[in-house]
Amino acid sequence: MIAALLSHDGVRAARAHIERSDAVTLERQAELSAIPAPTGSEAARAAKVAAMLNDAGLESVSIDAVGNVHGWHGKQPALRSEATKGETGNGCVALSAHLDTVFGPELDVSVSRKGHRLEGPGISDNARGLAALVTLGEAMVRARIETQRPVLFAATVGEEGSGDLRGVRHLFSPSDRPTVRPSAFIALDGAGVERIVHRALGARRYRVTFTGPGGHSWSAYGVANPAHAVGRAIDLIADIPTHDAPRTTHGSSTHGSSAPRTAHSVVRIGGGTSLNSIPQTAWFDIDLRSEDPGALERLDESVQALLERALQDENRRRRPATAPLALTIARIGERPSGLTPRSHPLVQAAVAATRAVGYDHQLACASTDANIPIALGVPAVALGAGGRAGDAHLPSEWYENDKGALGIVRALLVTAAMAEAC
Repeated sequence: MIAALLSHDGVRAARAHIERSDAVTLERQAELSAIPAPTGSEAARAAKVAAMLNDAGLESVSIDAVGNVHGWHGKQPALRSEATKGETGNGCVALSAHLDTVFGPELDVSVSRKGHRLEGPGISDNARGLAALVTLGEAMVRARIETQRPVLFAATVGEEGSGDLRGVRHLFSPSDRPTVRPSAFIALDGAGVERIVHRALGARRYRVTFTGPGGHSWSAYGVANPAHAVGRAIDLIADIPTHDAPRTTHGSSTHGSSAPRTAHSVVRIGGGTSLNSIPQTAWFDIDLRSEDPGALERLDESVQALLERALQDENRRRRPATAPLALTIARIGERPSGLTPRSHPLVQAAVAATRAVGYDHQLACASTDANIPIALGVPAVALGAGGRAGDAHLPSEWYENDKGALGIVRALLVTAAMAEAC
């Protein structure tokens, strides 16, 4: 499949366009990265991406009710409506990249060049994916690649953190238009040419809150203390055993433990009003992850039990006749797990395309926009968009365009294969 595409006239022309446009892609990447796009505030960046997709020649470019950008290559299919939701779908190939970053509005997201590096918050994750999305669309239009299946180009909101994959959820379950049901879904996320994410890393996020009467830190000492309960809970949770299975699979062999990898991290803590007051409220956010739904469920159950134990422990220590603490556990995010089997044609196409551009592949597990289609039974992978990067999710994030065009060529080959270029 990939071997035949390497000699396909349209694909060869598109590849040549991608390689010629390498410097332009880098300029787009820097321009998009310098537009602030905190999760929930992606409108300015979305408008710029929509303009770029329009200029690239894609059809029916629009922005939907939640802020996702859409554009089509090839004849736009008849989408599924409520009246026809029992049908198998429209069979397009969806290619996505997320718009948002993990950085708040207060951070300077300007981009600087230091030698061969571009530096700036979000320069790789995911300004690289967005720039690759535009260049790939432009290449397919300029090369006049015809496909049996139409290709949907989508820039999604809410992929990071508290966004809880809001954009891609809406893509599959919209309130403002008929439903897209792709035959394959490809997410362009960050840099790299080797990794193929075909296993969706599941996650559950909770806000854990302890509340009590509070009071003066001297005169009210002995009342149940929400901050102490937070400390007890975190100490108990930190001792939960986890499995550390391999993060990637090279070739066809798996290295290390066969147990599914799990992780639990307390990521934010807050509470209290003053230096000399026992707080009335203290809270923390916790992130639970596993590539296996059963392992994630067991981890969740363990955490819930330990939170109840921490509550009871602190309440037992309170002064007689004082009010007990209360515990509230609110789920603030959930990402489903699952996988696209390595034997699926989509994964095999990604493996073959990686080899075709001269790299060894790595099969991996991560949390990306691909989680949602995988959970819905739609074959999906996430691919890097070329080059090298580091310091992801830090203000010092950087990107080096080391053979960056090859990442976009790889995505072209996979997209053309799944869309059945003719």
